[in-house]
Amino acid sequence: MVIKERTIPLVLLVLEALCRRLPLNYPKYQQIVEEMGRRRAGYQGEVALDYFLRLLPIDKYLILHDLNLPDGDYNCQIDTLLLAPEFALIIEVKNMAGKLIFDTENDQFIQLNKENEKGYSNPISQAKRHREYIKQLLVKHKFPPVPVDYLVVISNSNTSYVITGKNAHKVKPRVCKSDALINKIKFFEKMYSDPLLNAKDLRKLSRLLIKMNTIPTNYILKKYDIKKEDIKTGVFCAYNNHGTLIRKKQKWFCTSCGQFSKDAHIDALKDYFLLIDSKITNKQFREFCHLKSDDIAKRLLRALNLNNSGTNKGRVYFPQTLPW
Repeated sequence: MVIKERTIPLVLLVLEALCRRLPLNYPKYQQIVEEMGRRRAGYQGEVALDYFLRLLPIDKYLILHDLNLPDGDYNCQIDTLLLAPEFALIIEVKNMAGKLIFDTENDQFIQLNKENEKGYSNPISQAKRHREYIKQLLVKHKFPPVPVDYLVVISNSNTSYVITGKNAHKVKPRVCKSDALINKIKFFEKMYSDPLLNAKDLRKLSRLLIKMNTIPTNYILKKYDIKKEDIKTGVFCAYNNHGTLIRKKQKWFCTSCGQFSKDAHIDALKDYFLLIDSKITNKQFREFCHLKSDDIAKRLLRALNLNNSGTNKGRVYFPQTLPW
């Protein structure tokens, strides 16, 4: 049963918002663009994997996609987590072309593609860190000590891979292509056959993970040394390379291309919730969208059916779910 559906990953949404809101000459702009491209490819690989995940027995596993769990100044991002009474399985997906080398001797992950060689963060090491995170979370919240394991799945059917080094025998059972996914899961089912989590435990754990799931804004901003004052404000034009719009005739107007928009502020608000804060006041909305009128801001916010709390100048508006 899918408990948390697969949607566009939160990390990718944050990176896309940054590409819209940072000046092109920002020192690490190109690095952000490159990570965004990798994340997009990764998401496509995760979507392709769902074809095989649907073959799992619906009453056996709880499935949670794209978990972003806070880990101090860092972010524990898990592509897919399977929960069963006998074990929990972290699935990390790699959608990369060419030939992949898992070097267990030197803890390296290398891509060979069209005579180009490039190193990346080792998904095995990453999966092991995530495994320890989930183990500690289980202990902290007093769940039974269910085994936690991991699997790295290569979703590109044309990609080959090799696993080298003295620890290759430990890693080989935990790497596979997409079409071998179900057989690999059966491998873990044989390894872990004692049920430790009952139905109540599984529901409680899945609710906890969903509650902990947060937009990884602070992690991304710290990673790229971005201050919130670096982020451009304003309502952008969808037709003119994100030129800034003004209010005219009760609509948004682009002085460069002459286009009008009724609801361009919605995209601006989405960026605000991804990059600045999960809630907004009338004043903050006016400042971010370059509005002068308190009444216009109030009318626009109320028309969006956002949740709100507080009164008068202390009223804050926030979406029921994030991303909004």
